[in-house]
Amino acid sequence: MKRILSVLVAIFGAVAAFAQTSEEIIARMEQVMDAHKDGGVYMIMEIKIPILGTASTQAWTYGEKAKMIISGKGASSTIYLDGKTQWTYDPDKNEIEIANQTKTPSTSNPQDNTEMLSGITDGYDVTLKNQTADAWNFVCKKSKSNTNKDDPKTMDVSISKNTYYPKSLSTKVSGITITMRDFAFDVTEKDVTFNQNDYPGTKVIDKR
Repeated sequence: MKRILSVLVAIFGAVAAFAQTSEEIIARMEQVMDAHKDGGVYMIMEIKIPILGTASTQAWTYGEKAKMIISGKGASSTIYLDGKTQWTYDPDKNEIEIANQTKTPSTSNPQDNTEMLSGITDGYDVTLKNQTADAWNFVCKKSKSNTNKDDPKTMDVSISKNTYYPKSLSTKVSGITITMRDFAFDVTEKDVTFNQNDYPGTKVIDKR
């Protein structure tokens, strides 16, 4: 029995040595994000609106270029951006509309995406809600000292134990639930560059 207890104590001591605080885990995630700030980023963003349903956007970004597949209510469209031009593919009409890009969305710069995740818990009280075999799940509640009206009251953040990548970030604003998930960092410039050969037989409408 003494040998069993000594082994258990040794195991517990080893586990305790590797234990990390919430602050340490989030700081490690931010270090990982910073290491990828000059590369391409992929993520899925879901917006759930009561009664209207859920809209989903897959976003690939690299430098000023971006590709987005927007889906919702049985319809979808694919958009390419390069900072000056916007290509919009409508699969139902089998048409591609080319226009001058008038507004640059926040997803058009991968550094914006990584910086968006940097300091996300500033102004929040962070609590480890639970953990699974592959992720830590945190609840972030807005601190009383946080006077920024644009910051949501609460956020849920999930971080991968294997990579320290954010697995998901979700919050609710005015009844609308916003979730960002499935982050990846292997995007190349080719992934976000419009190529007419990828859409053979498509009608092109140039509005530039």
